[in-house]
Amino acid sequence: MTTEHIRNFSIIAHIDHGKSTLADRMLELTGLIDERDKKEQLLDNMELERERGITIKASAVTMPYTYEGKEYMLNLIDTPGHVDFHYEVSRALAACEGALLVVDASQGVEAQTVANAYLAMETDTELLGVINKVDLASAQPERVAEEIEHILGIRKNECFKISAKTGVGVADLLDAIVAFLPPPEDNSDKPAAALIFDSHCDDYRGVICYVRVFAGELKVKQKIKLMGVDRSYQISELGKFTPEMTPTDKLGTGEVGYVIANIKQLADVTIGDTITDENAPAAEPLVGYKPPMQMVFSDFYPGNNTDYPKLRIAFDKLALNDSSFSFVPQSSPALGFGFRCGFLGLLHMEIIQERLERENDIDVIQTAPTVSYEIVTNDGKTKRIDSPSQLPDMAYVEELREPFVKLEIITGKDSIGAIMKLADDRRCKLLKTDYLSPARVMLEYKAPLAEIVYDFYDLLKGISRGYATMDYEFTAFEKSNLVKIDILVNKIKVDALSLIVHRDNAAAKGRRIIIRLRRAIPRHQFEIPLQIAIGGKIIARETIKAFRKDVTAKLYGGDVTRKMKVLKRQKEGKKRMKSIGSVQIPQKAFMSILDTSE
Repeated sequence: MTTEHIRNFSIIAHIDHGKSTLADRMLELTGLIDERDKKEQLLDNMELERERGITIKASAVTMPYTYEGKEYMLNLIDTPGHVDFHYEVSRALAACEGALLVVDASQGVEAQTVANAYLAMETDTELLGVINKVDLASAQPERVAEEIEHILGIRKNECFKISAKTGVGVADLLDAIVAFLPPPEDNSDKPAAALIFDSHCDDYRGVICYVRVFAGELKVKQKIKLMGVDRSYQISELGKFTPEMTPTDKLGTGEVGYVIANIKQLADVTIGDTITDENAPAAEPLVGYKPPMQMVFSDFYPGNNTDYPKLRIAFDKLALNDSSFSFVPQSSPALGFGFRCGFLGLLHMEIIQERLERENDIDVIQTAPTVSYEIVTNDGKTKRIDSPSQLPDMAYVEELREPFVKLEIITGKDSIGAIMKLADDRRCKLLKTDYLSPARVMLEYKAPLAEIVYDFYDLLKGISRGYATMDYEFTAFEKSNLVKIDILVNKIKVDALSLIVHRDNAAAKGRRIIIRLRRAIPRHQFEIPLQIAIGGKIIARETIKAFRKDVTAKLYGGDVTRKMKVLKRQKEGKKRMKSIGSVQIPQKAFMSILDTSE
């Protein structure tokens, strides 16, 4: 098939605006699934995706379509909508020439709609505006079309009004994809070059690479080279997703599919790498992807029934399937050997933890997440640290910087005052206010990431009764008046519990933390002191009382000195136990320090 008859497109939208449902209707209309195989969120094949009702991984599918008597190949990549999976969206757009920007007819343009639209514009992707859910009683398609024109510059009379649930307007949209979205560039006469935009590991067939061919063609039994690692393999199977994996003899320019080449070394495959012909290689690799910038970090240690090597293998497999996640070995005096892991956000971290436990049947102990910081040392060197434990003595630090983001909040006008107060309490600085319509407004803030990454979104939803949405984008590291809080459990500093906070509220926050820790750590046979230290100075203390056995119960009669002697012996025994006993710190203790409620 010539490139003129191929269309590669993505569906992008805010979370829950109907991307996966629209993909389902397209699969039905193009005849890929029949009534018997019909189910909701067909492309969301991960158990976790179906449970939560969200898309976590971008997924690809090839659909045949007839338009004006000619056969076309439509390659669709369905993407996630949550801010934490922004990187999945950018990868999908790099493999496409066009995108459908879906907006809910009742909710209108939301924060992530704007972010995804700008992402598409940066990559020169052709956009088609789609207003979904026009069948709802609360739908206001005309108002939403005006919002799209005002904010994104897509003309309101060029937006397609559909209902992905009932199928109204979806057939016209398929015609528009063929008519208005550009075909891939014809590079069929050039050396083979295919971009790896995703991959996963199969225990029997090795690494399966999801590719988009930009030049030349790939054939079965062809000798290929992975340009990033300079390793050669032979293709054993090629295929397309229809939506199941369907083998084919070759993949031509502009086509999307998968490559199996008996790749057993997981480290050989990198998302964004280029596959080329070993005998006639491309002159240079494809542009690939900008490396993702992890913003949230947490330590993972083996839990019950799990050992370190098993955890390492599980992480290797996950990193292959999710390139926005990173990990490095880490050790802690309190918890042993584990890994320091980087994530794009808190939901991303939650998903990785659940996938670790479900897909690999392992238990993990996870420390409270922190953001990364930058330090400028006395000799002028700049260094990035991902954990408070990596912070050197402040005598050697000239400047401590924290990450700031551009935060966009879209909300109804009724909750503006309460949201502004919440933002002010979290050290956010208002940059501008933009009314999208008489009833909806977009607030733009400069915000410290550490203050908004944990529970800000939940509080925002509560204040606005579920109507407000937010999106943030990293801008820069900036100098702040920060200080490190150390937590001592039984007079031993536990690095995994350390925090970096703003100096103004460090003392108050420290006191709240040890009160929560006192409730979260169970009582032992000996007394456990909990202390908060800032720069070597103890500022607060709480004590977890010991279990007490009534050793005088069996005594009767006699002088009081008998009782005193037994109590003194018990006290000596507890003192000895305290000096050699280790404190068991449960998972909930690590997470309790994130709780911001009074």
